[in-house]
Amino acid sequence: MKILFTGGGTGGPVTPLLALIDSIRNNPEFCNAKFLWIGTEKGIEKEMVFKENIAYKSIKCGKLRRYFSWKNLIDPFFIFYGILQSFLIIKKWKPSIVVSAGGYVSAGVIWSAWLLRIPILIHQQDLRPGLANRLMAPFAKIITVTFEKSLDDYGKKAMWTGNPGRNKLKNFKIDKRSALQKLGLHDKLPVILILGGGTGAEAINDLVKESMDELIKFTQVLHLTGKGKSNGAKHEIKNYRQFDFLHTEGLAKAFTVADIVVSRAGMGALTELSLLGKPAIIIPIPDSHQEDNARVFKDNEAALVLDQKILNRNEFIKNIKSLLNNFELKDKYSGNIGKILKNKANEKIIKIIWKLVA
Repeated sequence: MKILFTGGGTGGPVTPLLALIDSIRNNPEFCNAKFLWIGTEKGIEKEMVFKENIAYKSIKCGKLRRYFSWKNLIDPFFIFYGILQSFLIIKKWKPSIVVSAGGYVSAGVIWSAWLLRIPILIHQQDLRPGLANRLMAPFAKIITVTFEKSLDDYGKKAMWTGNPGRNKLKNFKIDKRSALQKLGLHDKLPVILILGGGTGAEAINDLVKESMDELIKFTQVLHLTGKGKSNGAKHEIKNYRQFDFLHTEGLAKAFTVADIVVSRAGMGALTELSLLGKPAIIIPIPDSHQEDNARVFKDNEAALVLDQKILNRNEFIKNIKSLLNNFELKDKYSGNIGKILKNKANEKIIKIIWKLVA
């Protein structure tokens, strides 16, 4: 069996598919399965996929923008070239199925797979459908969705499975003291893990920088800045540790030591917070699909959600300090976030893949 995965540009569409691949590798029915990933030339997905020992092919791709840009005049040529590249790769490799979780690089791959009559499965992570998924949906056999509400967006093709998560994070065995040592931290102050997504979040990075002098008085800050966005202060500041990016094992250590997590509202991060039952402060990207995701968690009292538009240094510090000291609220968020998403998404989607190719 050959399974072709596609997605990228950011880490958002990549994380659930890597979680799915890990589960497939541990499933005896797929013991001889081969994998190939088609992504962008320079996106973060290339490094993430290579790290998991998955074959990778990059293609040219134009971005599907819904706003004016001079690049819109050039990108149709890149889109067409990417479709041609995808078509030739698929025709040569002959996959049994193509799987995508969104991202603009996927569109040409999916259209090419449809032309070659390859079964297609698309996964809808976020509550709000993205443009790429809406364009690809008519060509898919099945569309799996994270939220029950998304069934209305895709009709009879849709199946409610939940969102795949990296079981490695949950099953990783290391005690907190060892994890603290590995990360250069100590056990005298609580730890706050701050995530901005795979490509980073400049607004959150700036907020951390502005708040640093006060935060390190009462907590240790473990800060994932995003690839290429570190400020060089990795070990120079007391009670502060900085990384561009952590792969699965490093991230498992970071989650092990974290007393609370500050995160964007991408579904990859939210799924892992749910899987691990971590109390969280969520700061969604303003005016984006992430606000819809965050609202689900807020309405179910599963996390503290802050509005970036009105968030300043003082409010940021106050909310972190307040949650760290409120053990009852931390326990409430931890319990509720673990219940918010449908369980065993990996297994459900694997069964669907098997049915589509069997």
